[in-house]
Amino acid sequence: MKKDLRILLAEDDKNLGNVLKAYLEAKGFITDLSTDGKAGLELFKRGEYDFCILDIMMPIMDGFTLAKEIRKLDTKVPFLFLTAKAMQEDKVQGFEVGADDYLTKPFSMEELLLRIKAILRRSQSEEGAASEVSEFKFGGFVFDYNRQLLSARKGDQKLTSKEADLLKLLCQNMNNVLDRSVALNKIWYDDSYFNARSMDVYITKLRKYLKDDPKVELINVHGVGFKLVVS
Repeated sequence: MKKDLRILLAEDDKNLGNVLKAYLEAKGFITDLSTDGKAGLELFKRGEYDFCILDIMMPIMDGFTLAKEIRKLDTKVPFLFLTAKAMQEDKVQGFEVGADDYLTKPFSMEELLLRIKAILRRSQSEEGAASEVSEFKFGGFVFDYNRQLLSARKGDQKLTSKEADLLKLLCQNMNNVLDRSVALNKIWYDDSYFNARSMDVYITKLRKYLKDDPKVELINVHGVGFKLVVS
């Protein structure tokens, strides 16, 4: 893991924000703190960040909106949501906007640090693997994994890192079943329930990108996994 990692921390509770900032800096992370989503976005536009920690409930711009704006600027930077709610809908919505993980308040500083390190290791592993692959052609599509780009006659679709990783596995197993647990462990490094829900969100997105080609179908194989069928 490289030195001088920079973290964007967006947390509207000033006391918690200052405690988190001090803890992360004590652990060697350069940490910039904002207390609302709009200010967080301005910080992101001005700096280069390796990781983002975003509170969901913030004034002016909430964490979900901030995440969407960050994703427009950078499809790869990993981020983790902080939420005071244990609501299932919040977790699913977080994964829909590309979150790598979430923590429900209250949480321990040690758990936060472990989550950050695990996500950073995973992201750096994915970056290293990207140089080993090139293109996949199927139906009317060309998928360039290195550029995270799915091209068709109607235009190009830029993919997030997890969308690209999942589509790569599906392409590597084309017309064969991709086992759900294999995909979860390769991409999320954990086959927990919430990661499985996250993967379902990404499968739905990929199915939407592929729907215009009748020769290509992304199907569920009940109790087993998924299959990219190309006729």
